[in-house]
Amino acid sequence: MQINFLDIVARAWARYDDSRAVQSVADISVLVSTNHVFRVRLENGDLVIAKVSYFGRYEAFVEDHTLINALANNLPAPFDQFLSRSLVKKNRLFVYRHQDELLDVWVIFYNPIGVNAQLPKQLQPTHIEALGRQLALFHRACSSLTNILPDWSKTLRRDMRDLAMWLEQPEGQFYHRSNIGVIQEQMALFEENTEALGAHAWKPIPVFVDWNIGNFSVTKDLRFFSRWDYDWFRMSSRVFDFYFFSRVCSQAGDRSVFSYQLDTLSEPGFLRFLSAYHEVYPLTRAELAFLPEAYRFFILNYVIKYGHYFFQDIYASKLGREAFTEYFPRLQQGFDAEQLCRRLGV
Repeated sequence: MQINFLDIVARAWARYDDSRAVQSVADISVLVSTNHVFRVRLENGDLVIAKVSYFGRYEAFVEDHTLINALANNLPAPFDQFLSRSLVKKNRLFVYRHQDELLDVWVIFYNPIGVNAQLPKQLQPTHIEALGRQLALFHRACSSLTNILPDWSKTLRRDMRDLAMWLEQPEGQFYHRSNIGVIQEQMALFEENTEALGAHAWKPIPVFVDWNIGNFSVTKDLRFFSRWDYDWFRMSSRVFDFYFFSRVCSQAGDRSVFSYQLDTLSEPGFLRFLSAYHEVYPLTRAELAFLPEAYRFFILNYVIKYGHYFFQDIYASKLGREAFTEYFPRLQQGFDAEQLCRRLGV
């Protein structure tokens, strides 16, 4: 089925502000992802960015972007201009919902955000240490705002309940019929280990999960400058931001053909990153022990459940297959969090 996203975006803008007509809509989506991003040029010369989404729940989409906008508007310097802001109409976040007998599609608009320096595909120690310090400062700033952000409904337990329900539905059965037992076993391990660590009671902060180097830019002196991708945003433990930084800091670095292997969490680059982070915003032993569970949650939800929505088919199939042949078997071998504790002296 061909979806006319260009027409939907144009109609969304007309609903937002029909006094400024659309001149053109251009698709600027990243080819790895199924998400659609468009550059909207208005007849008066203004530019806006439109994002189109159609998986998950509409209410969750609105909730996430409401939280992100509140965060962006309240972050103190030097992060007060770090996040791209969504457009509001009459003091309310504007989200256009297109529904018909086949589609349920949502459109949100952003002001364009500046991009400074992009990190290289393979990082040097100075890059890694700077990123560790910057994330620690950003997390600390986000943590200070948790109490003033709007309420949220998405929790680890709710997402796992939703995953269990999805496995009983035709879609879940279609994609994973032969592996449902394995998925349920991994879900049980996640709940058991998370409960043992007391992680459900930890103070949640805004986390963006996906920190591929294509999602943010830095200044020449390696301070965070801008970030614009919010697909996996949630309110949860800061530990959920670490796995992608382990990949960015790995020996292999950023790659066009990629996998989600666990072992980047044990590489020297990530240990260097965590040490720099810990000096600014100290971690606990329990948080370090939670790293493999945050990884397990990521694979279960973003690869197993949403993979065929988020990734192009070739990537979704590859990553889904590797989840059962490589990711979960590697988790079963165990993860040595003690080496991280020793390195950080906790």
